[in-house]
Amino acid sequence: MGRFAERAWNDLGASAGDPGDIGCENPPVRLDSRLDVAELVTDSIGMASAAIEQVAAMRGRREPRPLRLRGDFITTSVTSERHFRLDDQLPRAWAPLSGFWPARDGWVRTHANYPHHEQRLRLLLGLDDAAGVETFAAAVAERSAVELEDIAAEKGAIVVAVRDRQAWARHPHAAAVADTPLIRRETVGAARARRWPGGCSLPLSGLRVLDMTRVIAGPVATRDLAYAGADVLRVDSPRLPEIDWQHLDTGQGKRSTTLDLASRVDRRVLTDLLATAEVVVTGYRPGALDRYGLSPDQLAEDYPGLVIGSVSAWGREGPWRSRRGFDSIVQAATGIAMVESPDGARPGALPAQALDHSAGHFLAAAIARSLVDQASDGATVHVSVSLCRLAHELLETTGNTVPGPRDAGAAEPVAPPTTQTVTSDAGRVTFAAPAISVPDAPGRYPAAAGRWGGDAAAWASRPSQRGARMDGGRAR
Repeated sequence: MGRFAERAWNDLGASAGDPGDIGCENPPVRLDSRLDVAELVTDSIGMASAAIEQVAAMRGRREPRPLRLRGDFITTSVTSERHFRLDDQLPRAWAPLSGFWPARDGWVRTHANYPHHEQRLRLLLGLDDAAGVETFAAAVAERSAVELEDIAAEKGAIVVAVRDRQAWARHPHAAAVADTPLIRRETVGAARARRWPGGCSLPLSGLRVLDMTRVIAGPVATRDLAYAGADVLRVDSPRLPEIDWQHLDTGQGKRSTTLDLASRVDRRVLTDLLATAEVVVTGYRPGALDRYGLSPDQLAEDYPGLVIGSVSAWGREGPWRSRRGFDSIVQAATGIAMVESPDGARPGALPAQALDHSAGHFLAAAIARSLVDQASDGATVHVSVSLCRLAHELLETTGNTVPGPRDAGAAEPVAPPTTQTVTSDAGRVTFAAPAISVPDAPGRYPAAAGRWGGDAAAWASRPSQRGARMDGGRAR
């Protein structure tokens, strides 16, 4: 594994030991960039594979086995939106008001894929629902980029000024994030080592993961855990519907339900789920869920022994910690978009939403490794990853190619065997095949995601075998 995985693995602490023998075979990862995107995504997928293999070795009371990744599977996986099909149709990856726009004194990047974000963006600019793209562009062009950025943050819209890497380096948030670890790991409460359910046909069989994430990074992390055998239940608000194809693109092996946390009845259901979970994963801004008793400290107090994972755009420190953001937004703010500029003037983009995908795989690795530690030593553990911190690390690298003009949402031909097609209750779905290596797992996802919100708010039944406490790789 490369520099990203070495640093991230060290962040997990001395107990993580050696990640083992893992490599990437031909064909190579193909992602044209001025930055080393190929190594970033390969390292994250390799690290997730290695951590899950450590769980398998612990449960099977054996030594970790060598793992081999395939570059073509990695390439398809991290560009999954270009290969996705629903009933043989390619979805529109970007809404009309999402993208780069010239402002009065530079460029901005907007994100309006969700209807509520588009509405806030229109309100910010004083535009009604009938205003088209040309009217929107003219309104943006009248305003200063940083002015739009600041007002958007106040109004809950998503706009950032496009900066070069030097301008970002001078920003207060860049200074706050620069020296933080790639993976932040904290013990947030004392707890006994938990007894794991018996039966381990897959490394995480019998373990329950409550998934409270959206978009790409969080769902990628929990998809890894589901592929490794975990019972993953995704919980969303019924008032914030997910984009259908986006859920199907990253929901393989998981179930999906809705709970309104403003409802006392639904809050009780959530409490019951948390009481019998081993892992909870959140993908909202730091502090956004605290009022529902979902801060790491409160979870540690109420549910000792949980492994808590979280992913955010900007991290847990600094003046932007509470701001909204997505992969494309972080690229634009931190200077990546200008590094990837095809002509030195117009912003560009990475060849994949690599910050999201790599953050997800790194988070899955941290969760799997923390499960090993919890089973041996106890404690409640919180691990977190941010897209912004990964952007900083990526900006320190150099790729092997110079990108040309690129449409980040362009379709690419479906590429078997790196994709698979499954018929589900949502229709005929084609999506990227697994890129991580999981011992004893099939080379394909066993099932496609079902319809968003279509499942009961309950866990699947656990294996009936008697549980065993794991201690340092030995069952007792």
